[in-house]
Amino acid sequence: MSNHSENQAPASASAPASSVRVEIRDLRKSFNGHLVLKDINLEIQRGEIFVIMGPSGSGKSVLLKHVIGLETPDTGQILIEGESIQAEGVMDRYRMAMVFQSGALFNSLSVGENVGLYLSEHRLKKPEEIDRIVTDKLDLLGLKNVKDASPSKLSGGMKKRVAMARSLVIEPQLILYDEPTSELDPLMTVVIGQEIMRLRKRIGATSIVVTHDRDLAFGVADRIAMLMDGEILAVGTPDEIRRNPNPAIQEFLTAETKLHNLQEQL
Repeated sequence: MSNHSENQAPASASAPASSVRVEIRDLRKSFNGHLVLKDINLEIQRGEIFVIMGPSGSGKSVLLKHVIGLETPDTGQILIEGESIQAEGVMDRYRMAMVFQSGALFNSLSVGENVGLYLSEHRLKKPEEIDRIVTDKLDLLGLKNVKDASPSKLSGGMKKRVAMARSLVIEPQLILYDEPTSELDPLMTVVIGQEIMRLRKRIGATSIVVTHDRDLAFGVADRIAMLMDGEILAVGTPDEIRRNPNPAIQEFLTAETKLHNLQEQL
């Protein structure tokens, strides 16, 4: 059970069947003797946009990789709908997609080929059906006109949106976003935030967003977990996190203001 039960969002009876509930229980992870994640306990409800926020090096991306099974914990477990992902066959029963920080697109393939790659590699659909699905997902992200383009010709923001379109071809119940606005300007950050919220509304999937971008976190989150030095300091709504008196949280949230004040003094 989570240590922050008072801040858990209630499970919604109307939550779409296309979403899943995720639990992280007593998770610990070390690399080369260095403890990176320290007894992490979280519950993410069906259909929720749950943000894990914290400074660089706090363990956010490592935690995300545990949820999708790319890392194995030293102790503790990840549960999807009450089932441990380490149990045989569990990962195969749920549709999960990850939007990587880099986008992870292949420049040797067109945008459309990148989006449909999973379906074509695994021969899950006929070519004409894959083409229809790819067009549909690109259209959903406002990208139908770049279907035949090379990713190398796209802006950073468009690459992120292509990666989001690619995640949708499996009709995911859970989408994981790893620093989706890294290296983007403030205007494109707003666009990506809007897309995350729009996709939740249209497909109903549970979303876990890892970011150090406070504007993105407060803009899209139903709830936020503050992760620092491998520990969860607080979980709550955006307003609850803003009001949290923990000095480390307040220092993180006001760092930009302090930098602005420093510039004015100089």
